[in-house]
Amino acid sequence: MNKPSIYGLTFDQLSAWLLEYGHKPFRASQVWDYLYVQRVTDFADMTDANPDCVKLLAEHYVIQTLEEHVKQESADGTVKFLFRLQDGNLIETVLMRHKFGLSVCVTTQVGCNIGCSFCASGLLKKSRDLSAGEVVEQLMKVQLFLDQNKPGDLVSHIVVMGIGEPFDNFENMVDFINVVKDRKGLAIAGRHITVSTSGLAPKIMEFADRDLKVNLAISLHAPNNELRTRIMKINKAYPIEEVLGAMDYYLAKTKRRVTLEYILLKDVNDGREHAAELAELIGDRRQLVNVNLIPYNPVDEHSQYQRSAQESILAFYDTLKKNRVSVSVRLEHGTDIDAACGQLRSKQIRKENGRGAGQASAVNG
Repeated sequence: MNKPSIYGLTFDQLSAWLLEYGHKPFRASQVWDYLYVQRVTDFADMTDANPDCVKLLAEHYVIQTLEEHVKQESADGTVKFLFRLQDGNLIETVLMRHKFGLSVCVTTQVGCNIGCSFCASGLLKKSRDLSAGEVVEQLMKVQLFLDQNKPGDLVSHIVVMGIGEPFDNFENMVDFINVVKDRKGLAIAGRHITVSTSGLAPKIMEFADRDLKVNLAISLHAPNNELRTRIMKINKAYPIEEVLGAMDYYLAKTKRRVTLEYILLKDVNDGREHAAELAELIGDRRQLVNVNLIPYNPVDEHSQYQRSAQESILAFYDTLKKNRVSVSVRLEHGTDIDAACGQLRSKQIRKENGRGAGQASAVNG
């Protein structure tokens, strides 16, 4: 059986585990510094740590569990990684360069069961959740890539928007946040971390109760239940009214603004009438939310959807603005590579499965 990644332990969990085995609390600080400040990839490199402690760690944990399988680099500086997990499954992680810093988009599940009809991530159903360590290691792999190729560059922002529904892997996602925020290690500020959900209303409220002090984005994508159910089957379980009710609870509890994500699909949800309906739906929440309009990256398997024309995007934007709704258009990254989330993974799995049945079990995510 494979050993788990030590990246999956929060600082408090690591401290408690070492204490249980008779080691003093300061050992945890030493190990933490080696992992996240010095960024060693082998326990043998913890040269100044207590040898018995290092041996104990090596007996129970590993540091590296992900293997880089494919890497695509875009002309705009975006880098998309396809990592192979210990069980052979494939996941995607993306590094994006912004004016405000370096952002990494991480994946939380192998596949996705939410079933958004426009999304490449859901082409292959969820086979399992990722451990907290597997999510943290995605970030560490990107940082190590930067250490080797752009010394001095540090990941400053995180978006939990990769393959899967983060709130369907809630506890591991929370542990991941606590690891990357820890001031003794990566020290990524909560205001620089955004978690995106398709609208699991009970989990939105639990997220508010945890008071993690990070940002929340909700994938709305339609201004009414009929249309949202057509493109997002999750709306059958959690209709718009329930999602917005949970959002209101979050707003009141955390006093933090929320982003409403809205992907624009040609002749489906991108008309001025849809924008006006969205503005009415937001209503008195105008000062508390920002609508982020997302130009669609076409996916071969979802040929019924096309990218909205630039004029339609601008008209949608202008309609929201005239209704005093805060709105932005997402800056696109990696348009010259497999830009859509899950696209590289699904292409690679089809390619490898095409080699023969003997390869299929290794990429069954």
